[in-house]
Amino acid sequence: MSDADPKDHKEKMQQRQAEQRAKVAELQDPDKGLVLVHTGPGKGKSSSAFGVVVRALGWKQRVGVVQFIKGKWKTGERLFFEQLDEVTWHTMGEGFTWDTQDRNRDIAAAEAAFGKAREMMASGDYDLVVMDEINIAIRYEYLKIEDVIAGLDARDKRTAVVLTGRDARPELCDYADLVTEMTEVKHPFKAGIKAQRGVDY
Repeated sequence: MSDADPKDHKEKMQQRQAEQRAKVAELQDPDKGLVLVHTGPGKGKSSSAFGVVVRALGWKQRVGVVQFIKGKWKTGERLFFEQLDEVTWHTMGEGFTWDTQDRNRDIAAAEAAFGKAREMMASGDYDLVVMDEINIAIRYEYLKIEDVIAGLDARDKRTAVVLTGRDARPELCDYADLVTEMTEVKHPFKAGIKAQRGVDY
């Protein structure tokens, strides 16, 4: 059992609370949607983005999702969110690049996906647009980073954007308001365990 004085603890917590409130009072509302990048080699980039989607839906916001790579692969999040009128869902990719083995086709699919995302971002109809796995499309040079940033610049001021995928370009990280890098500590795949429905997809 702790020997700490409850009165001392209470005073410390009150001081921390006052300091936190003072910091929050200094913050400003940007009056625009923020740009979030989820990247890194660890799992959870898309899952975290879909957590942001749930948060937006909790506030009755309108959400658009464009998936760049996953193609016709069935995922739990897609099955769930496609049922909701508040979410517009487009799965535009044809699968991972090693599935198609056709660079021109992959470029065309990525450009079509970004065209759809750009239209959604600029429309003023969405509070949040998620571009899932777009960083992969940029990494393979299916999309030009300058075009992606131009699309972000042209978004409606109400629209926040989440971009996911490993190996986010430095230019995108510099542009973004928030960058989170997922690190891998342990992965069941390396132990010979296949992806699990409801946990991995």
